[in-house]
Amino acid sequence: MFTGLVETVGRVERAVGRQGNRVFTIRAGFARDLKPGESVAVDGCCLTVTRADKDGFDVEAVATTLEATTLGGIKTGEGVNLERALKTGDRMGGHFVQGHVDEVGRVRRVERRSGHWQLAVQTGRCVPRPLVEKGSVCVDGISLTAVAVRPGEFAVNIIPHTWENTNLSRRRPGDKVNIEYDLLVKAVQSATRR
Repeated sequence: MFTGLVETVGRVERAVGRQGNRVFTIRAGFARDLKPGESVAVDGCCLTVTRADKDGFDVEAVATTLEATTLGGIKTGEGVNLERALKTGDRMGGHFVQGHVDEVGRVRRVERRSGHWQLAVQTGRCVPRPLVEKGSVCVDGISLTAVAVRPGEFAVNIIPHTWENTNLSRRRPGDKVNIEYDLLVKAVQSATRR
């Protein structure tokens, strides 16, 4: 379980195929604190640490994950949003994030506004979409608030701190992003369909 509060942007040092899977070596400041078996959200995808040292760590993504997320397209040198899993007793900021991507969206627009940026994301696969205006949504592992929800699209506002401390500042129209909808909205929708 995560919060969607990105701790750091790590650098992909290596991405190697292994029997249909892909092993990523990621450089990150908190790597020395990791142990094999722990969970780390990488651009919003929950992955298991398989190796760690003082400079970096390895995670492995299976073929299904590579197909259902943006991880299949990540290249060496790219920056990825990272968050370690919640520990019992941690303060809860953001919202409950599982690290289970619901769909891959596409950036439609990135606009500079007065004091913030607005990112519009095209969606499509999830119908009905578990998203409400002023509700939480996780984009590439970042807990954000939907400020506009239209058929096939939603928009989020990005404050300068988030813009400068995540990889969203490098997103351009046409880029793919991982989307995880709010667990609570998904639960309510599922209960009302029964």
